[in-house]
Amino acid sequence: MPTSKVRKRYWITLGIMIALALVFAAGLLAWDNPMPVGSEGFWIIAKMRAGSILTMAVVAACQAIATVSFQTVTNNRLLTPSIMGFEALYRVVQTGAVFFLGVAGITFFTGVSQFALQVAIMVALSVALYGWLLSGKLGNIQIMLLVGIIIGTGLGSVATFMQRMLTPSEFDVLTARLFGSMTNADMSYMPLAIPLLIVAGGYLVASSKKLNILALGKETTINLGINHRREVMVTLFFVSILMAVSTALVGPLTFLGFLVATLAYQLADTYDHRFIYPMAFLAGFVVLAGSYFIMKNVFYAQGVVGIIIEAVGGITFLIFILRKGRL
Repeated sequence: MPTSKVRKRYWITLGIMIALALVFAAGLLAWDNPMPVGSEGFWIIAKMRAGSILTMAVVAACQAIATVSFQTVTNNRLLTPSIMGFEALYRVVQTGAVFFLGVAGITFFTGVSQFALQVAIMVALSVALYGWLLSGKLGNIQIMLLVGIIIGTGLGSVATFMQRMLTPSEFDVLTARLFGSMTNADMSYMPLAIPLLIVAGGYLVASSKKLNILALGKETTINLGINHRREVMVTLFFVSILMAVSTALVGPLTFLGFLVATLAYQLADTYDHRFIYPMAFLAGFVVLAGSYFIMKNVFYAQGVVGIIIEAVGGITFLIFILRKGRL
């Protein structure tokens, strides 16, 4: 932050985002609560709603930290970690469970062990992809991204094929799982999801200064004495953990990360990751909590929040491309 004016603007903006986050969180807890404020019944209902707020916070942190870090190491503001096929793999797992086990397959993938299995599969696929395509003299991020897109497209085609083979009742049950929604999360997942977030997110936040250097490009990073390939692979490993946790927890949210990262860079007006990460997290939480609060209490359409977030994120993506004029 080069000037005091920029610093003042950042802290004012951050304060506004914190206030909005607290207002929406309080609104989700107390608004339309049928019990008197402060009564035992009020707190019981508020406690039940607190689970959704915790889920939003975890998802916002995962998406924000992962997307900002991914855009830094790829040196491209238009990319999101979803390009690596996480969501396509999630769709294949969910669709395959219904395809082979019937409607009972949905319940098969709703326990803590199944959640851990989905996260492990996604991380293993990412690590194999990174290790294969970023090793050797010819390894580079562009080829890795291209292969990731191809794998994601192939997995999506497999999921679509299996969906066409399902009965209408099975497809109807499956559809609810294929859209990102806070209702997909289970509080029993949190003892595993939160530690993974703390470890992976904590490492990336602690590496903010290294990421600032990585953002300068490969040649500059190497000239400053940092092992560029190692740092990129370690960063992508932790990004894959965060994206796997978010996707396995609530389902696909393709454009949420891009929307949050774009807002964070515009609001923070800095390239320093120490200031971008907090702004990105707050932007993600405000987007999720604000969307759910408005759609639930104003339009009574809580189930379409994920679709609306994806639509807004997609429109923002198109505007960003048209404004830049290039990828």
